[in-house]
Amino acid sequence: MDNTGAASTAGIEKNGHVAVVEIRKPPHNYFDIGMIEAIADAFESLEADSDCRAIVLASQGASFCAGANFANRDATPPQKSPRAVNPLYFEAIRLVACTKPVVAAVHGAAVGGGLGLALAADFRVTCAEARFSANFNRLGFHPGFGLSYTLPRLVGQQQAALLFYTGRRIGGDEAVKIGLADQLVPLNDVRAKAIALAEEIAISSPLAVQSTRATLRAGFVEQFRLAVARESVEQNLHFQTEDFREGVQAMAQRRPPRFQGR
Repeated sequence: MDNTGAASTAGIEKNGHVAVVEIRKPPHNYFDIGMIEAIADAFESLEADSDCRAIVLASQGASFCAGANFANRDATPPQKSPRAVNPLYFEAIRLVACTKPVVAAVHGAAVGGGLGLALAADFRVTCAEARFSANFNRLGFHPGFGLSYTLPRLVGQQQAALLFYTGRRIGGDEAVKIGLADQLVPLNDVRAKAIALAEEIAISSPLAVQSTRATLRAGFVEQFRLAVARESVEQNLHFQTEDFREGVQAMAQRRPPRFQGR
């Protein structure tokens, strides 16, 4: 089955009890509200499919998702109120509300919001060549996509603070070591191994799996919703600063940023 429309950036391919939701914006799969909406739509359609027991989130191209493309002025849409929640995050809430287990196949860069997308999944299968980075502070603004909740929940407060404050990139081997990812496999095997893990999950009783998942993730959606509300307020403030403009310019020029704290 393939649910891809002409303008869709996320397609569905189903094999038995496992569905692969594929992001189709190569080479780097920069996210925008349309892409996150397409993924959320795909997840909701699979939510209604009783034959689907597990989902694999994968992508075309060189990157899993390289985050927002700040060369595109639509990457940071102006908000009517500094307290407004970024509409992209409403789509992210729909995505994390999925009740079926999700395995992310992270074969390349998962940066910024792309890291947030990877952490919305239950498990991550990756390779040494992958790169994970919560680079928001390095760009001059507050983390988003719920990462202020999901990252410390996964790797602990101390490790999350280190990744946030430095914006450093880590490879797939270190990601597995700190608990950010679950399996390290050869680059060419990432998607196949992610599907194999989803198939292993799909052997178990779907009622029992979803019930157990609901217990383990109790409060997840509510805490994610609270996180993106605060993240949006902080980001709306930071997007108006000289530091944010400097961070984006430094990234484009591939040089260290020269922040002034204003």
